Parts: sequence; C-alpha cells; structure tokens
Amino acid sequence: MSVYACLDELEHWLNDYLNFEKTPQKNIFWLDTMQFLCRTFSHPERHAPCFHVAGSKGKGSVSAFISAILEEAGNKTGLYTSPHILDFVERIGGAHAPFAESVYQAASDEMRATIDALPQDALPAGRRLTWFELVTLYAFLCFKHANVSYSVFEVGLGGRLDSTNVIQPVACCITPIEREHTEFLGNTVEEIAAEKGGIIKAGVPVFSAAQEPSVQRVFERIATEKKAPLTVMSPQLVQIQNCYQKQDEAHACRMEVTLTSSLFSRPLTAGLQLFGNFQAQNAALAAVTVKSVLPTIDEKAIERGLAHARLPGRFEWYEPHTLLRAGFAGIQALVLDGAHTVNSVRFTLETFADVFKNHASSPAHLLFACAADKDMRDIALLFAENKRFSHITLTRPGAVKQSNLPLLESAFKDAGLFFTCTDDYEKAISLALKKAHDEHALLLATGSFYLLAEIKKYLQRQIPAAPAL
Repeated sequence: MSVYACLDELEHWLNDYLNFEKTPQKNIFWLDTMQFLCRTFSHPERHAPCFHVAGSKGKGSVSAFISAILEEAGNKTGLYTSPHILDFVERIGGAHAPFAESVYQAASDEMRATIDALPQDALPAGRRLTWFELVTLYAFLCFKHANVSYSVFEVGLGGRLDSTNVIQPVACCITPIEREHTEFLGNTVEEIAAEKGGIIKAGVPVFSAAQEPSVQRVFERIATEKKAPLTVMSPQLVQIQNCYQKQDEAHACRMEVTLTSSLFSRPLTAGLQLFGNFQAQNAALAAVTVKSVLPTIDEKAIERGLAHARLPGRFEWYEPHTLLRAGFAGIQALVLDGAHTVNSVRFTLETFADVFKNHASSPAHLLFACAADKDMRDIALLFAENKRFSHITLTRPGAVKQSNLPLLESAFKDAGLFFTCTDDYEKAISLALKKAHDEHALLLATGSFYLLAEIKKYLQRQIPAAPAL
C-alpha cells in the first residue's frame, strides 16, 4: 500500500498496460508515442530546466546527488527514478521527500481523464500505450503541478529510445557503461554505449564518467556530431578521497569524501549516506555537472546535497534500532543492495569489505536471488573468490520477476560454494535473518530490487504495531 491512496488507485489503473519491468519484451521501444503524449498534454516536460542521466550503473545515485544539490541551493526540485522498491512514490517526488498528496492527485486526474478519452486510432501506428510511457508522462505532470524549479530524470533503459528522451535538458550525464540488457541494447559495450549516448542533444553539455577507451570514442563521436561540449571525469579534473567514519553505536557510519578541483574555490567535503568508491565517483560527477552548469551555486549547498542524498536499496544499511524492533537484534549489520550485474556485485563486495574491515572475525552471511536473465555463473564466481560468506541462502526474488532457481543452484555449485536453497522466498528471508541473528553475523542481501522489497515487507510485518491511545 502506498502512503497515498490516490497512488494505489493509479497503480491499479496502470496495471492494464504492458509493464516492461515485470514482463520484458523486444521491439516495444519508440519515441513517437511519447512525443504524441507530450503534445496532447501541452508539453509538461518543458515546465522547468532539467538534467538527464543515463548509464549502466550509478545513474540513480547521480540523479539523487544532483537533485539534492539543487534542492539544498534553494530550488524546488523534482526527481524521477526507477525502479521503486516498496512504494510507487519512490519514483516521483522531491529531492528529499514526496510531494503533497494534492500534487499526485491532480496529476493523476489530469492524465487518466485524457488518456481514457483517447481513441485507440489516435495513437501513433495504433499501438497501445505502455506502463513506462504513462509513468514518465505522470512524472512530467507531477512536476508541473508541483511547480518545480528544476527536475532530474533517470533513464529507464538504454537512452536513445527511452521514454524520458523527449526532454530537452540543460545537461546530460552518463555513468560507467558495461554489458547489460544485451537482448535489447546490443551485444558489445560499443553498441550499448551508442544507445546510452542517444540522450546527447545538440549543443547540450555532456558530462561522462571515465569509460573504457572504445566506449569513450563512441561518446566523443556522438558529441562531435551534435556539437555538444563533452567533459570526461579524470584525476586531472577532480581528485577524490574517501574513507569510512563510524558515527556512534546507534547509527551506521558515513563515507567521508573530499573533492578537489579547479572548478571549486576550495576542496569540498561531505559525509555520504551512499557507500562505495564508485559512489564517491558518482558524487564527483554530480558536483562537477551542477557546478559547470550553475557556476555561481553556493558550494556549501553542493556539500549539503551530497551529504543528504539517499537512494533506497543502494548499500542500504538497516539501523540497529530497526533490527531490535523487528526481533533481530543479534544481527551485527543488515545491508540491502540491489546489485544484479557482475560489475555491480563486484563493487558491492568491495564496499562490504571496506566498510566492515574491522569485523574480520565476525561471521558474514549472504542472501541472494536474481532474475532469470542475469549472469549467474560469473556472479557465483565472484562470491567464490570473495570467500567471506560462511552461510549462503539462495531463493527466488519474489513472485513478480521470472527466475531460474535450478540454474542459480548449478552456478553456485559449480563455483564450489555451499548453500541452502528454497523457492519459498519468504521462508528464505526468515531463515537467513534468524541464522544471522543466532550467529551474531553480518548479513548482505543482494541480487535483485525485488528481493529487497520482500525483505523490507517482511521486516515491517515483524515490528509490533504501536499501542492504540
């Protein structure tokens, strides 16, 4: 259930449309439908200046950092990301909190009334609308009704034909590229880069993370063709230092980051709530982008924005008091991370090792589930090489996403790993939490945002309701 009843009603209405996130299909990507919708609704996507963020990994984090910086500088900012984990409101809101319910209600009323009245033959090629097209349109309308000063859009899939690619941004950001969604984006990193680079617009500045040379050449070619100024992150542009600092026993630690660049009048420092060396890189990309586009922005606002940015399911550390209330006080730390590609899992394991380097004598457990299309064998090899986890539980990532548990079992067995496995994901979650509690272990749950959603729902059910007054 959403925090807002109108969003529950909207989700029910949206269920009549093809949802690519739940049911992937080929050949359902085009922009003419979104262009038609934008015209039909008098171009809500043009309401405010916006930033556009694509990439294989980190695009949600960069989007969160940019929106938080803009908000801390005194701007009412809209943030559109995907997927949501527990509540649809996670996709569309302000930098730090949801909008007022009246915003969501007004946008829903406007969209549903117009869409329901559209004859099928009015749509381009007579095609049916898709779930993500309508959700993207809904974000445009929410930002209009909220009267935001800026908006930040994370690309859903790819870039060139993504529904968000009808916007005209003030800047484009591209995070690191890797092989992913090959059935939709291409078989090589160069082909995938061409799809991601499709967000580059004529004359609009582009800010790219450091990339493989062949990927960088793709972006350089597109930027040259579009006459779009290209800035590539490098040690010469910005120097990044980071370390972990424990706050106190009741709270998780923070990652202290220092960014030094000629773009800034002084080194910028912030304690990030998003962990990992790659998150320090994401923070730097966001800071450089905003400072380049808005050179007079208060640098203290950049620091506050980086410190306040949050994103569910990205090395999300459950506080001890939450685990205590849920009956799992014995767990030393519970980390939820939606990593589901080889590189993202590798980064998560590196971050886990860095954050808990002073817990070398503590047992560490793993709860893992992933969708059927993931590279299970290479991911299993990463866990085998890591050798950190004394107990591993495998399961399905919930009831929505298609999985292949026999293949996952085979991959982990061939990697020489010992594990328990059950297709009952609720049982797996319960067993993994209880085992970690009994052994006073660290617990990492990763592989799928759908798994994370089920864990969050399970923990919520364990917390006793407040007594009636």
